[in-house]
Amino acid sequence: MLQAPGPAPLTLGDVQQLLKQKDEIEAQIQAYYAVLEDQKAVGMNEPLVDVEGYPRADVDIYQVRTARHNIICLQNDHKALMHQVEEALHQLHAREKEKQVKDEAEAQAEAVNRNQSLSPPFARVNAITPDSPASLSGLQVDDEIVAFGSVNTHNFQSMQNIATVVQHSEGKPLSVTVIRRGEKLHLGLTPKRWMGKGLLGCNIIPLQRLL
Repeated sequence: MLQAPGPAPLTLGDVQQLLKQKDEIEAQIQAYYAVLEDQKAVGMNEPLVDVEGYPRADVDIYQVRTARHNIICLQNDHKALMHQVEEALHQLHAREKEKQVKDEAEAQAEAVNRNQSLSPPFARVNAITPDSPASLSGLQVDDEIVAFGSVNTHNFQSMQNIATVVQHSEGKPLSVTVIRRGEKLHLGLTPKRWMGKGLLGCNIIPLQRLL
């Protein structure tokens, strides 16, 4: 069963049209207030009968009542229209904010991918113990490491950086990016205690950097 499409999202043009309607209503209200002003400065609440209860002869009662009625109706329309404007502005702001967040996330992801694609490896795996966490993650000897958790080529200083990440990530999966035979791979490695030594069961050595 096909569902009817929902209402189209409001655009800036829709908001501008609503604001134009608001200005038109306000102009009409002012025009009717001018009518009341012409009628001996009669406002919205002044009595239309004299002290003896007879209709006032100095004002056009029909014209005053019509103006008052129209002002009340227009004020109600104005209130409803302002609510529409407020809702429309809220929708536009929310969409703009959502778009901004999405654009920032895409820019960050693109920057990360670009950095990783341009980043050379900074370390290499030269030994792995069978059945260790490193072995179970798919890590292999001669894998060259581009990123190990939060450690990458740009912030790597010594093997202590990797050791610190491992210690703080016991039982938690780490994202490890390696280059294997020219191909970039993303692995999930969870440091944890096992039958062997350490939390990984592998040996990693730094690569010589070209200065």
